[in-house]
Amino acid sequence: MGACLLLALALVAGALTAPDAQAARIKEVAAVEGVRSNQLTGFGLVVGLDGTGDQTTQMPYTSQGMANYLQQLGITLPAASASSLQMKNVAAVLVTAQLPAFARPGQAIDVSVSSVGNSKSLRGGMLISTPLKGADGEIYAIAQGNLVVSGAGAAAGGSKVQVNHLSAGRIPNGAQVERVVPTPLQEGTSVTLGLESSDFQTARRVAQAINTRFGAGAAQALDGRTIKVNAPSDPDARVT
Repeated sequence: MGACLLLALALVAGALTAPDAQAARIKEVAAVEGVRSNQLTGFGLVVGLDGTGDQTTQMPYTSQGMANYLQQLGITLPAASASSLQMKNVAAVLVTAQLPAFARPGQAIDVSVSSVGNSKSLRGGMLISTPLKGADGEIYAIAQGNLVVSGAGAAAGGSKVQVNHLSAGRIPNGAQVERVVPTPLQEGTSVTLGLESSDFQTARRVAQAINTRFGAGAAQALDGRTIKVNAPSDPDARVT
């Protein structure tokens, strides 16, 4: 199906012309349907904070999360100890990332980290290994690394000054993709183009432009928004 992908890329780079309008590229008015980014989320822990972490007596899920993490490393705490952990250098966080279309295993993507407890600051902390899941519940990336917090704050004599938030940060290239998201380009013998806005005349012109470039029958306007593009039967004709 790699040849079909090359065909799709050639199509969106093609030109769409009309007698009463300036020439426009197809990719400016349409996109390949099913090709989009996906949101990933995960629950993790930031460690190494300088006494600015969660007050675990008020946030039991922080101590529970640390106990679960230690258990994965082969360290089992007594139930009584796990529930009474007091760690001012740990904070529970929500980790989010955007998985680009066509991302491959091993590719690095940026992640955002936000406190979900009562941590005062995430500055200087490190996110420990956190699985990031998609809407289907599957793990698509693993995040870990040192946080970059753009905020700053200081307090003295009962006064406090703060610039930006200290409870959120980023990790550039902080997650590694572990799984590929299937796309329609990898299946079947055709791809579907979707117009940015419904217009029967534009759909017809897009189909005409593709047929002019690749031959009659290569594309068909199904409705005012959708154009079906067939892959040429000749493999050599799929690369242009």
